[in-house]
Amino acid sequence: MTVSSDLLSSMNGVPPTTSSTSASAGGLTSSSAAATQANFLTMLTAQLQNQDPTNPMDNSQLTSQIAQLSTVTGIEQLNSSMTSLMTSLQTGQTMQAASLIGHSVLAPGSSLTLQTNTTTAADGTTSTTHGGIFGVQLASNADSVQVSIKDSTGKVVDTIDLGNQAAGTVPIIWDGTQTDGTVAADGQYTFAVSATAAGVAVASTNLGFGTVSSVTANAGGSQLNVANIGTINMSDIVQIM
Repeated sequence: MTVSSDLLSSMNGVPPTTSSTSASAGGLTSSSAAATQANFLTMLTAQLQNQDPTNPMDNSQLTSQIAQLSTVTGIEQLNSSMTSLMTSLQTGQTMQAASLIGHSVLAPGSSLTLQTNTTTAADGTTSTTHGGIFGVQLASNADSVQVSIKDSTGKVVDTIDLGNQAAGTVPIIWDGTQTDGTVAADGQYTFAVSATAAGVAVASTNLGFGTVSSVTANAGGSQLNVANIGTINMSDIVQIM
């Protein structure tokens, strides 16, 4: 008598009558690891007690069957551990993302918001600032970095010469002054960056600036809803300001 797939089929309550019936069992996913082991030992004991004395069970077959059971049990436990770990990581990521609500960040984007802000000091005096924040991320050092700012029609209203810049993130503040000396109106603008080193283009990424307003949790992880930029992943954040 051999210990074959019939034994595993019987452990799952599936009669080992036909190959199609055994295939429909679909493995041991419906049983816990402990129940699977208990069923295996029960069926193995029954087979040992009822085996043909003239044709006893082959030790190699028994060893192979036990190894298969151990593999199935190990995979089931691994899947359970991975599921638990993923749940824990997603929960932690959501809590970390939620802590960014109200904070401003730099992330890939080419939009620029120009606005006027008025603040009141403790003594009652007020001050007004006019400007917009954005940035650029350089892949390597550049000896020339030029920024062009455009209005909603695509017209260039100002250019900024940043000169030499080291590789990395470069925050930029535009005071709203246009090329002709007039002050630009509050609103949405776009920008483009051209960086070179010894006349050769340097790879760069435009960075928009915005404040995290809310967090959305889904199966793929947590996403941040950022004013002026849109919906981004945690990994998209280049700098928290």
